[in-house]
Amino acid sequence: MHAEATSEKLAMGYFLAGKVSAVIGTHTHIPTADARIIDNYTAYITDVGMTGSFDSVLGREKHQIIERFITNMPVRFNLAHSDIRLQAVTIQIDENTGKASSIERREYREDAQHNRG
Repeated sequence: MHAEATSEKLAMGYFLAGKVSAVIGTHTHIPTADARIIDNYTAYITDVGMTGSFDSVLGREKHQIIERFITNMPVRFNLAHSDIRLQAVTIQIDENTGKASSIERREYREDAQHNRG
């Protein structure tokens, strides 16, 4: 679910609990530490995180974003290219019942020796 407010995503998680296998939130690009199974059925996390440069502001070159904030003038936001990461979750789902039994946060980096999971 793509939404700004954490409350919207959590409310949707509770609303869909028992009806869907998972509700995975996105939008803020910052992973949350609230992965859980709701009502012993639905895997949930408020925000899975992002894919892109962590040496950035939401994947864009930092200095350009800072310039925009300071000057309030239009600035082109180029993609940043260093410290690339992918954040995700792994969910175990019973294929017969559709019930999720686990959800785990994952992070993968360009430099494979730093991968966590």
